[in-house]
This record gives sequence, structure tokens and C-alpha cells, in this order.
Amino acid sequence: MEIKKTAIIFNGFIHDFSAGIWLAAIVSIAWLHGAHLNEPATTVVLNGLEQRMFWASVVAAVLIMATGAGRTFTYVDNWYGEDAERQRRKALIVKHVVLFSAYAFGYFWVWGKVFH
Repeated sequence: MEIKKTAIIFNGFIHDFSAGIWLAAIVSIAWLHGAHLNEPATTVVLNGLEQRMFWASVVAAVLIMATGAGRTFTYVDNWYGEDAERQRRKALIVKHVVLFSAYAFGYFWVWGKVFH
């Protein structure tokens, strides 16, 4: 039983850590792109870094989704009580709609910066 709890905690850590990496990668791409626009001599080097950051963000997104799916199997039903859980589930649905929209917007925002 102790290994299962440890795996659940580790899964949550990877999920949250990957979300941070994803956001940092997307923001870094924008910063790198701005830097190479301001200093054209760095374009070749910074384009390569942008592409690496992009693919790192894709790996992070895959980890987020995989560990998020893992969370659904380890979810403890009615932990906070039936009414609170009902509200929590609604909030989770809204959160995930917002976050999937953020993924789409993030990739839409950086795609032209990375692959121009």
C-alpha cells in the first residue's frame, strides 16, 4: 500500500512539474524570438534553441496528459463530502477547458515564431 501512495504522489509531482516546464518553455520561446529579432546575428543559434524548447514543451504536454490520466484512476471519491465533490468536479471541468484552451493558444502563439 505504501508504494501505491508514493506512486500517486510522484505522479502528481510529475504532472505539476511538467505543467511548469510547459509554460516556461512557451514563454522562453517568445523571449528567444524577441531576442533574435533585436539582434539578427544571433538568429541561427536562437532559432535552434526555440526549436528545442518547442519540442521540450511537447514532451511536457504529453507528460501532463499522461499523468493527468493517471490521476483519474487514483482519485478518491467523496473525499471532501458529496456536495463539495460535486462542486470540485465542476471546477475541475472548467479548469481543464481553460487549460486545454491555453495549450492551443500557446502553441498557436509560438508556432510561427519557431517554424518561420
